[in-house]
Amino acid sequence: MSLPQMGRTRPDIVFTRARVAVFVDGCFWHRCPEHGSSPKSNADWWRRKLDANVRRDRTTDEALAEAGWMVLRIWEHEDIATAADLVETIVRTR
Repeated sequence: MSLPQMGRTRPDIVFTRARVAVFVDGCFWHRCPEHGSSPKSNADWWRRKLDANVRRDRTTDEALAEAGWMVLRIWEHEDIATAADLVETIVRTR
């Protein structure tokens, strides 16, 4: 099964047989609750832009789930080994 068409949105890593899509989200661009920030200059424009990114992430997650895919979202600040172990575990169990 291939990924559904999602416009410009593309997972960072795809495991087609297991139907797992992995996104590595940047703290700034995807509004990390720990490290996300909002620029003070042109604040309204940035708020709309970052809010739209988060809405697109949720829409993408829903579309993939409806198509039978599991979505893993990993923050850029997460420990690489821990994230890799999680991805491996999920892929092996599917």
